Amino acid sequence: MTAMHEGGALAGLRVIEAGQLLAGPFAATLMGDQGADVIKVEPPKVGDPMRQWGREKSDGSYLWWPVVGRNKRSVTLNLREVAGQELFLELVRGADIVIENFRPGTMEKWNLGYERLREVNPRIILVRVSGYGQTGPYSSRAGYGSIGEAMGGLRYITGEPDRQPSRTGISIGDSLAAMHACIGALAAVRHRDVTGEGQVVDSAIYEAVLAMMESTVTEWDVQRYQRERTGAVLPNVAPSNVYPTADGQLILIAANQDSVFARLAELMGEPELAADGSRYAGHAGRGEHQAELDDYIGVWTAKYDADALLALLHEGGVPAGRIYKAADMLTDPHFEAREAIVRVPDPTFGSLAMQNVVPKMSGTPGSIRWTGPGLGEHNDEVYGDLLGVDPQRRADLVERGVI
Repeated sequence: MTAMHEGGALAGLRVIEAGQLLAGPFAATLMGDQGADVIKVEPPKVGDPMRQWGREKSDGSYLWWPVVGRNKRSVTLNLREVAGQELFLELVRGADIVIENFRPGTMEKWNLGYERLREVNPRIILVRVSGYGQTGPYSSRAGYGSIGEAMGGLRYITGEPDRQPSRTGISIGDSLAAMHACIGALAAVRHRDVTGEGQVVDSAIYEAVLAMMESTVTEWDVQRYQRERTGAVLPNVAPSNVYPTADGQLILIAANQDSVFARLAELMGEPELAADGSRYAGHAGRGEHQAELDDYIGVWTAKYDADALLALLHEGGVPAGRIYKAADMLTDPHFEAREAIVRVPDPTFGSLAMQNVVPKMSGTPGSIRWTGPGLGEHNDEVYGDLLGVDPQRRADLVERGVI
């Protein structure tokens, strides 16, 4: 596995990332993956807390930062100081997009609100990611991704029905807000290219989660139907579950469509299960007898070892697969053929395996050009070469704790 070549559809766009942790920075990561020049602004000496998140090695290095910080240039800058704010505005003059995910009002407190940014660059696009959005009665509240997942409806329906709501094992709320922020930013770039006008992109975590909640709100509005926690299955969608094998493994089979269930029934040697008049005929019938059908299929799958079962299902056109962990991904031939995971050189670790750029672009492929940089690694490059700040002024800014 090797890193893809440089380039990308967003080459030529400059993004100033002033956020921290995940929701704002991941939006910038997505843009950097597609070729944007991302300049990450971090507080001097301490940097983004993400530098100390994730699994820690015995030498004190952390394994999340190289992924979320990839393809970014790091500069240090104290935005609480007037001199830092002035230098930030110098960066904004030559930028296309600014991303921030502070509590609403923070940028204004630092005299770096949208109107001020527009004064130095009328074409600037300000992407603002927050828990509750920039307006409304909750906007001033602190809002982490977990709160957005709860308020957006995801937490309530996640987990087993006889237990308290669960969470996913990743920061899904933050990541969804970042993805919507990225979509909004690129839509704003398109609008600016046509009109010459920048704008504000307001991505709220709870709304990003809400956007993924399918028809749950409409179902309640029309029928007062509330989806509940159902564990491994979706109610009335059957068969679509995890089934046992003779060698103690678990295989997920998704055969809930009529034609696919008919193929599964053929493989089981019982085509009559899908025939007209059967209690399992049609989507509604299978949904009504979901638990019974799952048990029936489980008896059949338990006769086969996992490899043999998967070969049979794949040959018969029935969607099925193992539940992968990282170790499975690193050895899977399909992952390898599509370079879904690549190995990227890293100054601390030598090289690191990580997920590749998504989606794949046929004409302008994105790339992972480097892993997360050291704190302030690009100060001289950005402040000196890009902005033309002379060495004496840079030294003075360092002495004053501005950079």
